[in-house]
Amino acid sequence: MGNIVAIVGRPNVGKSTFFNRLIQRREAIIDSVSGVTRDRHYGKSDWNGKKFSLIDTGGYVKGSDDVFEAEIDKQVELAIDEADAIIFMVDVEDGVTSMDEEVANLLRKVNKPVLLAVNKVDNNKRLANAVEFYSLGLGEYFPIASTNGSGTGDLLDALIEALPEIEEEEESELPRFAVVGRPNAGKSSFINALIGEDRYIVTDIAGTTRDSIDTRYNRFGFEFNLVDTAGIRRKSKVKENLEFYSVMRSVRAIENCDVCLVVLDATRGFDGQVQNIFWLAQRNHKGIVILVNKWDLVDKETNTMKEYEAMIRREIEPFTDVPIVFISVLTKQRVFKAIETAVKVFENRSKKIKTREFNDIMLPIIEKNPPPAYKGKYVKIKFCMQLPTPHPQFAFFCNLPQYVRDPYKRFLENKLRQEFDFEGVPISIFFRKK
Repeated sequence: MGNIVAIVGRPNVGKSTFFNRLIQRREAIIDSVSGVTRDRHYGKSDWNGKKFSLIDTGGYVKGSDDVFEAEIDKQVELAIDEADAIIFMVDVEDGVTSMDEEVANLLRKVNKPVLLAVNKVDNNKRLANAVEFYSLGLGEYFPIASTNGSGTGDLLDALIEALPEIEEEEESELPRFAVVGRPNAGKSSFINALIGEDRYIVTDIAGTTRDSIDTRYNRFGFEFNLVDTAGIRRKSKVKENLEFYSVMRSVRAIENCDVCLVVLDATRGFDGQVQNIFWLAQRNHKGIVILVNKWDLVDKETNTMKEYEAMIRREIEPFTDVPIVFISVLTKQRVFKAIETAVKVFENRSKKIKTREFNDIMLPIIEKNPPPAYKGKYVKIKFCMQLPTPHPQFAFFCNLPQYVRDPYKRFLENKLRQEFDFEGVPISIFFRKK
């Protein structure tokens, strides 16, 4: 797990350019799965070998300059709650604005490293003008130009210095299950139903769970750690943009778990926010179980389980090999089935296939269905193996790896899933030169 760094500041000071610049350096984040990067607010970066996750808190304000103080306050609050360090970005062209001062007031009270980045400093005159940002009372500032990247090195060096050392948690052998989903989907009630005691105060107001809590769970022959993600603590006046926040709040829990239990409210369906959480888990290569809660409230005439399940699978293509369990935490229906399933997915995710067995099964399949010729060249796959990584990744060695197209990758993945049980687990397939 790495640290989380948040970028805050007024709209149009260049946060997104800076954010994109940092995550572009790692190609891995740019996913070929369509629809995964709908919203670029979250990415991973590294500097001098230290990895961190980056959250651009202002990414979602669409082109309006008259953004209210409340918006900015909310961003800063999110950053203060969730991040290990904060980069506060200001714009040398505008000088110190009243909104900058307000943000600085909030940040001065924080017990976390805050780095002040003065953006758009691309000549000496502007370098001289940047001095006025001392008045924000945040100490040293870093003059940068996020368009051409000047000054970002010094800023990142300071950031890495300031990031807290992460204590390596004793790697408990226990699987970590994170319960994630949008507010009010029934995450806490699900956990209560499991633990059988009201450790979590559940009320009908969305967002009462304050922070993410770990519970060591040992019942019915299973033992694991349960991570309850913070239901968003939201102020009643802040109804909009909840989407963004609940997804961001789930980031840490998702990054640090083995299996995500994505809880959704059957009456609301598999909507955009749930999808974002799903793709976030998929992108981080986590095991996934989808739990459809409040199934008891759904009008059964119109919606049979089969149809509902088919609807979800359509939404999550091409990664459809995911268990979907219909539960009702009120009546405790199938709550333990949910946990059984999660344990199974955990086992699938840690499965290692012997190279010999893997070749014996996959090579004949490939021989029967070789990759289609590309530009008149034939691809010959000679050997394949599972890579020694924490989640399932497979390498296929061949003469012309660059000629293997996505449809064939998907074909192999489907075959692989048919032969070996990887239900609920994202798989990566690579083609390499022998």
